Amino acid sequence: MELSRHRGWIRFGLIYLAVTIGVVSAWILLAPKGFYDDFPGGSAHWVSALPPYNEHLERDFGAAGLGLAVLAGLAAYWMERRLVQAAAIALFVAGVPHLAYHATTTDHYSTGDNIGSLTGLALDVILPLAILYLASDRAQS
Repeated sequence: MELSRHRGWIRFGLIYLAVTIGVVSAWILLAPKGFYDDFPGGSAHWVSALPPYNEHLERDFGAAGLGLAVLAGLAAYWMERRLVQAAAIALFVAGVPHLAYHATTTDHYSTGDNIGSLTGLALDVILPLAILYLASDRAQS
């Protein structure tokens, strides 16, 4: 079945995920220590709050994220139903353990940082589920 209904919302969600994951991943790959020290920027330092620094793990995470960003970008470009569904499933599967881990480390952050971090991570779980639903037979009928 072709993705005729909700095409704009599906594409928007995939592009949002591709860009946000891609920017973070590129930062990690280009400057892993800078990412560790400074993410997300300003006075907040979410990654370095959970030491120690490990360049290998930073780069592996960045590379995996970049792969997911490319998958989301290609799905947004081609808008082929099975590719969209595969991308949404892959993004969801990657997002759940990331959110679950950070939900257990809230004592390391301020209330504001927890709200910002967990909101962004929850979007990485909720948005793929919404895309998966919008690309389903039920939503396309």
